[in-house]
This record gives sequence, structure tokens and C-alpha cells, in this order.
Amino acid sequence: MTLLLVLGVLLVVVSIVLVASATTSDAEASGVGKSLAVLQAMTAAPKALTDEVDRPFTERVWEPLQARTLGLGRRLSGADSADRIRRKLDLAGNPDGWTVDRVTSGKIVGAVAGLVVALLFSLMLGAGTPVRIVVVAAGLVVGFFAPNLYLYQKAYDRSAQIQRDLPDAIDLMTISVESGLGFDAAVQQVSRNTEGPLADEFSRVLREMQIGQGRAAALRAMSDRTNVADLKSFVSSMVQADSFGVPIGQVLRIQSSEMRVKRRQRAEEKAQQVPVKITVPLIFCILPTLFVAVMGPAVISIMDNF
Repeated sequence: MTLLLVLGVLLVVVSIVLVASATTSDAEASGVGKSLAVLQAMTAAPKALTDEVDRPFTERVWEPLQARTLGLGRRLSGADSADRIRRKLDLAGNPDGWTVDRVTSGKIVGAVAGLVVALLFSLMLGAGTPVRIVVVAAGLVVGFFAPNLYLYQKAYDRSAQIQRDLPDAIDLMTISVESGLGFDAAVQQVSRNTEGPLADEFSRVLREMQIGQGRAAALRAMSDRTNVADLKSFVSSMVQADSFGVPIGQVLRIQSSEMRVKRRQRAEEKAQQVPVKITVPLIFCILPTLFVAVMGPAVISIMDNF
């Protein structure tokens, strides 16, 4: 009887242990399963939601804003605004990402941004209502014309760079033609061995000629995309030489000499302008401080004596 009692107790204890272990494993399995289910739900979000989050800022915010402000910008800019903006883009070298629609909508966005910034600035200054109105109006106008100002500055810098690079490019073309290359090959040498907007323009001329456009038309198109007088003169000379059969090497030599003379004359002109330009800061900035440093002690002594 004692042996049977001991065996019964052992069987009961083993049963309790087995039941407890089974219950614990089920609980752990259910906990792991819940965690895996949560992770799967987080990673398996709807494709539309993930695509919306993964899209760049320009596609999510800027393009819808541009589409909404495009119509208002066209109405405020005028009927011929597209042609004028396209002309400004050509003069600026067609910056990456800048289109006619983007500039038109950018005016409205810039006007709103300038209005908000000017209003916050006037509130920070604590100015009165008239001053605040003037500041807000100025911010509105500056923001509206900010894209035009940017394109104007880009066009000015690009024209200055072309004017500086043109004499060296013509020298390289002259050497190439006199060494036996044709005009197209000489233009290719310039576009390949130089950098800057002028090299890009010559490269575009070559591409336009490769797709079937005539040399004269490609050169005139390059002249129309810039406002540099020296480049227009060069293109006119090349077109006339091509039309009348004048040797290209001779024309390039004459053009190179003229460009050197014009660059020297521009340098002399800027040197002559220095005394005139320095007059204003000399009168309003340098002379007052000089008078204070030199005559200030004498004035103080005179005032003490009297």
C-alpha cells in the first residue's frame, strides 16, 4: 500500500508538471505570435500609404502647389508672359528644373512667402500701421518678382562669362582651322577642351547641326540665346563668310584681333571708372571719419576754452 501511495503521488506531481509546462509554452507561443502579427501589420501597410510616404517632397508638396497657383500666375503675368519668361530662361542658360510654368507659379508662391516674411518682420519691429503696410507691400512685390530677379542675375553672370571666354575660344578655333581642321571640327575642339556657358553653346550648335539644321541657322540660334554683342558680331561674320565663300581662317584671325582690342578697351574703361565710383564712399564714409579723427580734438579744445 505504501508503494502504491508513493507511485500515485509521483504520478500526480508529474501530471501537474506536464500541464504547467504545456500551459507556459502555449502562452509563450501566443506572445510571440502576437508580436509577429504586430510587426507584420506595421510592415505590410497599404501600398498607397507607403507610396505616399516614400515620395519626395517636391512631388508631395511642391508640384500640387505649383498646379494650384499656375492659373493665378498666368492671369497676373499677362498674355505674353510665356514668351518673355522663355526668353529669360534662354538668356539664363535654362537652369535645371526651371520651366515657364514653374517660374509663373513661383511668382505666386514667392509673393505669399514675401508677404508672410514682411508681416512677421514688421511685427518684430513693432512698427506702426502705415510702416507695416509699406513693409508688407514691399515684401509682396519683392517676392512676386524674385524669380525674375534670379533669372536676370543668372543671365548677367552668364553673359559676362561668355564675353570673357570668347577671345580665348576664337583663338583656339583660329589655331585649329589654320592647322587643317574644318570649322565644325574647330567648334568641337572648343566645346571639348573648354568649360563654361560658351562651351555649352558651341556643343549645342554641333548637336543641332547633327540633327540636320544648317550651320547658319544653328549659329543664329546661338546668337539669339545670348545678348552678348561680341558673340552676335562673331556669328554675323561667320554666317557672311559661309555665304560668300570667304576663307574661315582669315575671318577668324580678324575676329580674334578685334576681340583682343575690345577686351583691352573694356579693361581701360573700367579703370577710368574707378575714380568716379570711389567718390561716393570717399565722401560719405572715409572723409567724415578722417575729419572726426583729425579735427575732433581741436574742436573739443576750442569748446573747453570758450
